[in-house]
Amino acid sequence: MKTTLIFVAALTAAVAASGAASAQKTEEVGQNPYGGLHWSVAAPQGASWALQCQFAPVTIRGIHMNRINHTGTGHMAGRLPSDNGSCRVTKTGGAGGVGVAVVKNGVATAAGTRDAAAPAVVNVF
Repeated sequence: MKTTLIFVAALTAAVAASGAASAQKTEEVGQNPYGGLHWSVAAPQGASWALQCQFAPVTIRGIHMNRINHTGTGHMAGRLPSDNGSCRVTKTGGAGGVGVAVVKNGVATAAGTRDAAAPAVVNVF
């Protein structure tokens, strides 16, 4: 499975240049970079998928980020660095459907799809 982190250092510079730096505060998450919301993707029949989760900007070991991307098949789970976020899973191939769930305060919010043209989206704020 491939994991990619998309960094927003350029966003911080652009915001500072526009004079709106105070509106774009990032939280330093330090030693526990993935201590926020739990997420899980399921594809019980082995479908392949692409997951994108967005969250409020954070700083992890000096690097600013607000998004993670994962691709895979079957099941994968992890955690976000914050307690708010939005995850979108898109079916990219194979049989069956794909689903995504995000858990906040012990309550799961989930969505699923069988259609590659219609991603499943979960927003937890």
